[in-house]
Amino acid sequence: MKADIVWTASEAARATGGNGPGGWQATGLSSDSRKIALGDLYVAIKGPRYDGHEFVAEALQRGAVAALVSSRPSSIPENAPLLVVKDTIAALSRLARTARRRSEAKIIAITGSVGKSGTKEALRHTLSAQGQTHASPASFNNHLGVRLSLAAMPAATTFGVYEIGMNHRHEITPLARLVRPNVAVVTAIAPVHLAHFRSVSEIAEAKAEIFSGVELGGSAVINRDTPFFDHLAGACDRHRIERIISFGTHEQAQIRLLEEVPGTDHSIVTADVDGQRIRYRVGAPGRHWVINSLAVLAAALGVGADPRGAANRLDSLPLLPGRGVFHRINLPEGGFTLIDDSYNANPESMKAAFAVLENVSFGDSGRLIAVLGDMLELGASSGELHAALAKPLRQAKVDRVYTTGTHMLDLHDALPPAMRGGHAARAEDLLPLIRGTIRDGDVVLVKGSFGSRMGQIVTALAALGRERPAGSAGNG
Repeated sequence: MKADIVWTASEAARATGGNGPGGWQATGLSSDSRKIALGDLYVAIKGPRYDGHEFVAEALQRGAVAALVSSRPSSIPENAPLLVVKDTIAALSRLARTARRRSEAKIIAITGSVGKSGTKEALRHTLSAQGQTHASPASFNNHLGVRLSLAAMPAATTFGVYEIGMNHRHEITPLARLVRPNVAVVTAIAPVHLAHFRSVSEIAEAKAEIFSGVELGGSAVINRDTPFFDHLAGACDRHRIERIISFGTHEQAQIRLLEEVPGTDHSIVTADVDGQRIRYRVGAPGRHWVINSLAVLAAALGVGADPRGAANRLDSLPLLPGRGVFHRINLPEGGFTLIDDSYNANPESMKAAFAVLENVSFGDSGRLIAVLGDMLELGASSGELHAALAKPLRQAKVDRVYTTGTHMLDLHDALPPAMRGGHAARAEDLLPLIRGTIRDGDVVLVKGSFGSRMGQIVTALAALGRERPAGSAGNG
């Protein structure tokens, strides 16, 4: 399928006030010269560690049709397709605002302590069957990623889905006001980024900033099970949002879970969706995915899509790399199941991952093994929160726990001796302890914050045998 033209040279020049040769047409945007797709407009950003202007030539060689720059690099010919502006981030903001203004798309913005990316991807997948859908790539949820995502939205889009993250107060407000959602979703409130907040209630207050950008007549989607529901509802009132669509297990939830039947790689869900009883299959395991699916149906209802149609698409959820993807690793004698949840971690997503691990079927001689890296940005509560993971690990009947990192040492010490597989300061030092212990029938979960570098453990374990996909699950 031919990609939509997002910007012509003349349209981009008008939107940004920039100057440069015309004639080009862009089908996307990127600020990373290494990830340029054919037809992209490359946006050169000056950052604290690099200057994107140094990579303009590389971006053009890789297929960028033009580059948005604040000055022409000396190595670039004068007739090169450059759009020269005073400030590239300011110009990117203008492109984003213009893209939002010219489109009649119904826009969904998503934030929350857990479940953002998974819910965003599920909405991309489900809504795409009901209209042209544009969504944030990967986890483009910061001040730059949101602008790039919005600026890349084609004018003909029917549904737009944008993830908005934060780790400090007042980061969400400007992004929410840029995106101007018709529906704002708060998936959950949990003890994440406590290094920058004094309490979970402060996190709730920061997440509530998303309501500041909701369009007149728009809706808020809120988890009814969170103890901060009244706090979030109060923020909606302050921002004159009259319609709240709640979801969860609470008897007052508008999208309410009635029954769930868990499986190894899926869940069967029965829910009351605004008075309709809907039964559907979620193609990923875990209670967290059941709750995420309710948020998806609530958001679909909020933008006027068909919730039943969205529910029918949840059976074929896309794989999310590093977010609970299952792999079957074949060994010379038998094999083992590897669950790659290495992209990120916090106390709530750790518990959700342990619950998934507990329900995976394994061989007669197999064991449940968890390989865990540090959960980062938890502040003064870090030691306590890491040690507290011992209880859900015991409840999940995990046989061996391998840990790496400064903070995971607190968990290692809190575990019963029989569960301690080993501890190492760095992920690479943990590998020799794990490699020789994997046997036929084992199920191995690898999880940690991105900075813990748990991905290299996944790569090493996958290399033990020939791999074939075996499903997915994730918690954004």
